[in-house]
Amino acid sequence: MPQKPAIPKGTRDFSPREVARRNYIIETIRKYFKIYGFLPIETPAMENMDTLMGKYGEEGDRLIFKILNSGDFISKVDDVTYSSKSSKSLTPKISEKALRYDLTVPFARYVVMHQNEIDFPFKRYQIQPVWRADRPQKGRFREFYQCDADVVGPKSMWQEVEFIQLYGAVFSDLNLQGVQLKLNNRKVLSGIAEVIGAKNHLVNFTVALDKLDKIGREAVIKEMQEKGITPEAIEKARPLFSLTGNPAEKLNKIKDFLSDSEIGLEGVEELYFIFNSLDTLGAPGLHLEIDVTLARGLNYYTGTIMEVAAPEGVKMGSIGGGGRYDDLTGIFGLKGVSGVGISFGLDRIYLVLEELGLFPEAIDQTLDVLCINFGEEEAMQSLKLIKKLRENGIKADLYPQNTKMQKQMKYANNRGVPYVIIIGEQELNQGIFVVKDMQKGTQKTYQLQDPDVFLSEL
Repeated sequence: MPQKPAIPKGTRDFSPREVARRNYIIETIRKYFKIYGFLPIETPAMENMDTLMGKYGEEGDRLIFKILNSGDFISKVDDVTYSSKSSKSLTPKISEKALRYDLTVPFARYVVMHQNEIDFPFKRYQIQPVWRADRPQKGRFREFYQCDADVVGPKSMWQEVEFIQLYGAVFSDLNLQGVQLKLNNRKVLSGIAEVIGAKNHLVNFTVALDKLDKIGREAVIKEMQEKGITPEAIEKARPLFSLTGNPAEKLNKIKDFLSDSEIGLEGVEELYFIFNSLDTLGAPGLHLEIDVTLARGLNYYTGTIMEVAAPEGVKMGSIGGGGRYDDLTGIFGLKGVSGVGISFGLDRIYLVLEELGLFPEAIDQTLDVLCINFGEEEAMQSLKLIKKLRENGIKADLYPQNTKMQKQMKYANNRGVPYVIIIGEQELNQGIFVVKDMQKGTQKTYQLQDPDVFLSEL
C-alpha cells in the first residue's frame, strides 16, 4: 500500500489564494522598503555553523536546524565522542552547516564580507524564509518568511524614528488599525540589573523578563530565582513589572528608579528622544507604548528594542520587532559598525488580516476572462481575442478542452471569473463574441473586429 504523503510539522503548502494574499502583503512591505531608500540583497538558506551559533543566546542556539555533513559522516567520529552520546560534542563532528535562524546575523556576515563593495550608511532589505526548530502552534512555524530592513553605519537615533514611521506606513496601507508598538532599551534593562544588584545576571534577567506576558509574573520570578537572582533583587524590581501611565509618565518613573545608573539613564534619554521626535513628526497607524519588561531575547541588541503587537482583541503574538545592535559585525572582525533594524512577521500579519477580513476582494480574482472552448476553429478565434486582451493587461484564458459547456461554466464559477466569453459556431459566422457577466447574469454582444469597445468597458 502506498505511503500516505505528508510534510514536516511546522511547514505548510500554500494554495493559489494564499500565495496571492501573501504576495499582497510582501508587495506592500517591499513598496515602503523602496520608498524609504532600502536596497535588496539575498543570502543563502544555509550558513556555516560557526556563523550562527552563539549569536542568539542559549535558547536560540537550541532552535537552529543543523544540516548533516555529506557522505558517511558518522565514520569520521572517534569512538570516545560517539560513545559519550553527547549532542554538544557530537554535533561539531557531523554537522558544519545550518539553516539560517534569522536574516540579521547573515546580514552582518554579508556586510563584513562585502565591506569594500558597499557604501555606508548601507540600507538593505531582505525578504526570505528562515527556519527554527520551535514547537509549532498558531502563528509559530518552523519555516516562515521574514521581511527585514536594516541600516548599518550611523549611530544616529533618527534611524529608530524612521523605522517606527515605516511600520506605521505599512500597517496603514494594509488598513490594519490599532497596532501597538512597544518600546524599551537594552541600556534601561542593564541599568535595572545594576540597580537591583543583578548586574552579573543580566542575560538571565532579561531572558526571564521577556516571558512576562507569556508565562505570568510568578513563573518569571521562579525562573529568575532558579537562575541565581536573589529574592531581594527581584523584590526591588517588582514595581517595574506593573508600571502605569502614558509613555512620558512611565519614562519619568523609570528615570527616578535608575537615578544611580549612568547606563540606565542613557537608555531613558534615548527613549525620550524617540517619543519627542514622533510627537512632532507623527506615526500614523500606531499606538506607541513604553514596556520596560520588553527584552527581545536576542543577545545582540544593545540599545533601542521594539516589538509590534496586533490590534487589541486579536489573539496573536508579535507581528514585528527589532532594535539596535552596536557591534554585531564585530563578531566577524569588523569593529565599530553600528546597526539598527526591524522585521515584519509575514505569516502572523497574514493571520491577523484574515481574522479581521482586511484582504481586498480583488486579490482573490486570479482570472478576469475565460473563453469557452467549442472546438478547433472557435478556439483559434478565441486565442486571437485572448492575445489582444492580454496585451492590454487583462488576465484571460481559454478552457483547454472542447467539453460540455456546463462543465466549463462550473470551472469559471469555481475560479470566481467575472466574465465568460462565448464564441461558438454561430458567433464565428456572424463575426461577434458574447460576454456573460457572471455576477449579474446578463449578456452583451461585441464585434470580433472591434474588441476595444469591450476593453473600454472592463
